[in-house]
Order: sequence, then C-alpha cells, then structure tokens
Amino acid sequence: MRTDATVPVVGAPASATQPAAPVTHMCIDVSSASPCPLPRCGRHSGDRLPDGAGGAMGTLENTTNGPEETAIHGVGQGEGAIAVFGQGAAVGVRGDGATWHGVAGLSTSSTGGAGVFGHNANGPGVIGESPVWMGVYGKTDSTTGGAGVMGEGVTGGPGVIGKSQKWHGVYGETFAAGATGAAAVWGENKADGSGVVGHSQSGAGIYAKSEQGPAAVLDGRVEVIGELQARGRVEVLGDLKVHRKIEVVEDILLQGGDVAELFDVTAAAEPGTLMSAVDGGRIAPSDTGYDRRVVGVVAGAGQFRPGMILTAGCEEGAQPIAMIGRVICKVDASYGPIEVGDLLTTSPTPGHAMKAADQQRAFGAVFGKALAGHADGPGMIAVMVGLR
Repeated sequence: MRTDATVPVVGAPASATQPAAPVTHMCIDVSSASPCPLPRCGRHSGDRLPDGAGGAMGTLENTTNGPEETAIHGVGQGEGAIAVFGQGAAVGVRGDGATWHGVAGLSTSSTGGAGVFGHNANGPGVIGESPVWMGVYGKTDSTTGGAGVMGEGVTGGPGVIGKSQKWHGVYGETFAAGATGAAAVWGENKADGSGVVGHSQSGAGIYAKSEQGPAAVLDGRVEVIGELQARGRVEVLGDLKVHRKIEVVEDILLQGGDVAELFDVTAAAEPGTLMSAVDGGRIAPSDTGYDRRVVGVVAGAGQFRPGMILTAGCEEGAQPIAMIGRVICKVDASYGPIEVGDLLTTSPTPGHAMKAADQQRAFGAVFGKALAGHADGPGMIAVMVGLR
C-alpha cells in the first residue's frame, strides 16, 4: 500500500501531522501515533480509540492497492463483541465498491445468523436501491428448499410486499420444466385460506395467458360467486359450481346426446331400459303396453352420454333418465317391425319399447320416435326421446 499525503494521527494533538513515508502495508497504532506494518492488512488490538474525553476523534484513512487486501480489519472475539462499529447522524457505516459490492457480509453461522442484518425500530430494516437493476438481489444454491429471498410476517403483516409504479408489483420467473411441477409464482396456504388472491379496483383480479398451453388449468372443485363470462374456450377438469348465473356470448356445446334427470328407482336398471312411474315417487322398468306412466329411458347406453343431468333431492343410487334428446333404447319388434320415424311406446316386455300401432291407445303413452329400424325380436336402436 502507498500513502503520499499527510496523514492525520488519531490520539495525537490536533496540530500534529507528519509526512507519510511510502510503505507496503500500513495501520495506525493509536498508542504511538505511528504506522505499523502488518501483512496484507492493517490490524490493531487492545487499545480503544478515544471517545472525545481523552482526545479528538479524527480521520483514519488507510489505502490499499494490492489485490484482496483489507484497508480496515476488525476482530471481535468475545461473545457479543462488535468487530467494527460505526455511528453517524446520517449513515453509520458506508461502503462504496467501484467494480463489486459496496458492502459484503459473510456468516458461517448454522443457527440463523445472517451475512447482513438490518434492524430499524420505526422503518425498513434493509433498503436496496438501484437506478438500472435490482434494488435487492437474493441468490441461493440450496436443493432443500432454501430461498434466494424470503420474507416473513410474524404478527400479522405480509411476508413479502411487491410494489411498482409502472410494471408488475411481483414478478416470478422459472426455467424449470413443467413436469417438475415448478411454477414462476407459487402460493400455498397451510391453513384453510386461499393459496393465491387477486384483487383489482377496476381491472381483472387475476389475468392468465399462455402462448401454447391452456391459460388456466383448474384441477378440482371450482366455485364461482358472482358472474362468469366465458368469451373463449373454458376447460374444467373437475367440478364447476356456480352460485349465480353463467353468461356465454356464443353457443354452448355439450358432448352428450340428451338431457336427463335423476330419478329414484326401485332397483338398478341397465342403460337403455324404458322406465315408468310407480307408487312412492319411484320408477321401474315398464312392463305394460301403452303405459301412460312412461317417464323415459335410462341414459348412457351405447355412444350417447347425457349432455346435462338435472337433479334435486334424490337418494343415493338414483339413475339419470333421458327426458329429451337422443338415446339408445331397448326395443322388441315381436309386436311389429319398427321403421325409422315410427312413434314408440311401452310394451309387455319389461323395459322394452314397441311400435305404437294403435293411435287411440298411443295418446299420452308415446315417449319418442325411432331413428333406426329393427325388423324382429328384441334389440337396441337410437331413439329421439320426447314425451307425447
């Protein structure tokens, strides 16, 4: 290290100055007011700098030019000892770095000690500010859940607050593949509250967008309290529960072939079985020709599945009965061949339909129209259900 200027000496009279001779490493011995050469850094132990009673607090300046040299080195070995202490009306300790960190803190503590610790009784404990990059930057190489930056609110405040005047308040980014389950932003609630909450005064509370995959995937039960507007494709992999109305700008396309309603049954019946009402508010396979108690067909046979199922107060084991739409129905052509377009009614064969040949008896007992023909005996055909 080299010093070319006059060095004010701490502990000497205020007028005492002396030219500093060029040295390689230098420190100031406050007891003798003279430089003391030490390897790699200046070091002093034992004496304390005067606090104003025994001498004026002056300026201590130590300049190093060598790589990895330390201008000021303090060692505190006792429990609770402070190696370097700075106190000022504005800034207690300031560090300026021309090419690297202004202040670097290093801790080898395994009990929660921090490399840098900030505390303020009335304001922020730590403030980071940058005109061109990150105000605060945290990095970790942990593979056991350690975070680059962690915030914790102990008595009710938020763990982390992000605020921006012109961009995102909080921004998350990840390069992990989707198969790992990693997310750019992850919210988890260990109690019974929400994992993520989005709120806006006038815009969207939550906005999701994807360049290739789905913008949002809802895996599980979904509750919508309020108004739901679907202006594009909505794909729900679980249940969707809406407390109020759903407004769709364009068509609603249902994959199933009929509208069904759940009914309590006397006994479980196969899909495609023609059912009639019985006493007690239940239904059973029809077994009488031209039965005006006919209700509909058990939905779900063949390629047709219910597009919509209506239900209200049914018991466990209730079955969906197609009330309108296309279904596969059991028929028996033993009472006459069935052709496309024939009206169908109940038959003496349990759960099977037949052609409604007797128009006088058919009134009120017709449940649908044949969409396919059947020449002889029992079978199953497509039927357009509609009670008449």
